[in-house]
Amino acid sequence: MTARNRGGPLQGVRVVELTKVWAGPCVGKLLAYLGAEVIRVESEDSLDVTRTYGVADINNAPGFQSVNPQKLSVQINMKTREGVGLLLDLLGKSDILVENLRPGAVKRLGLGYDKVKAIKPDIVYVSMGMYGSEGPLSYQTGYAPCFAALGGLSSLVGYEGGAPVGMNIRYADSTFGASAVYGALVALLHRRRTGTGQFVDVSAVECMSSMIGDSLMDFALNGAIAACDGNRHAEMAPHGAYACRNGEWVSIAVASDDQWRALVDAMGQPGLVDHPSFCSLAARRTHGSELDSLVAAWTATRDAQELACDLQQRGIAASRSQSSLDLVSDPHLWSRGFYQEVTDSAGQAKTTTGPSWKMSRAAKVSSGAPRLGEHNAYVLGDILGLSAAEQRALTAAGITR
Repeated sequence: MTARNRGGPLQGVRVVELTKVWAGPCVGKLLAYLGAEVIRVESEDSLDVTRTYGVADINNAPGFQSVNPQKLSVQINMKTREGVGLLLDLLGKSDILVENLRPGAVKRLGLGYDKVKAIKPDIVYVSMGMYGSEGPLSYQTGYAPCFAALGGLSSLVGYEGGAPVGMNIRYADSTFGASAVYGALVALLHRRRTGTGQFVDVSAVECMSSMIGDSLMDFALNGAIAACDGNRHAEMAPHGAYACRNGEWVSIAVASDDQWRALVDAMGQPGLVDHPSFCSLAARRTHGSELDSLVAAWTATRDAQELACDLQQRGIAASRSQSSLDLVSDPHLWSRGFYQEVTDSAGQAKTTTGPSWKMSRAAKVSSGAPRLGEHNAYVLGDILGLSAAEQRALTAAGITR
């Protein structure tokens, strides 16, 4: 099976990835999981921090391996004129370019959209920046916590009546990356229908703001400023995480009156069904604190896993809160193929998170993250047609290392 023949809807699509850290590489990972051939461009002089942070072996860094499975790695020094020339040649034989370098970096390197389009007129060029590639703030750069804060999400994460406490630092990167993948796929479909490529400009901050559109519209139309409300939900009650025995927790979400009746039946308190404080969603939300206290008093004596299973069987959304160790050993996730085994170039099997979807024509996912420059011969030789002697000369000159 060749690099471009793994099946999947993007079989035959070649992606060049000029990315760093997490959000950009996330794009390449998802496209690779759809069957695309994803070529990551790297060099010794410009290593990704995920290859180097906290490790001695750049080819065995957990952070890098987690977000770069099923990719190829080619060494091209983009700080040299010859390296840029090689990269443009590669882009001329590719379908999608993804970049999330610092603002203005690709233009300074001579790899801006206009330059690439001149080589490959129908290229799908995906540019990822904190504020996009244009506008008064486009010069700024940042990481996931910045994206979430500036997009408005962090201000909503906290306990009721308290100050914001922030959120998982990776949420913004993965959400930003998934949005960029969607933009790339829409542009690719447009190209297939019209023959015309596109420049896809993706703003991390705007991606985050799109996650809280209801809060932003409420402010725009009504002047309402959303405040932290813990685990409360506008359309569900009870909705929260409740302490159980042995320091464990269970999450419960009741979305309808039927589910409420099922819950009070499980609680053994049928009188709560028609109680004036809880007989409707509006009433339950109004008396949310009292409701949470009742549910918490009940769950406190229960085993979290047994309780979650019981509630699920009654048609109520519930789950035991899980640690990282719980998640990696969860039999349900394993049975669904959420985790997959991949093999690196040394023949070592490793576990990674697989695609979050099921497809009738799924791409084969079998390769772990690449060693630095592992596919130099394939990219420089098979794709670009350089002889072995030419490749050795480029390496000696520091252009492909």
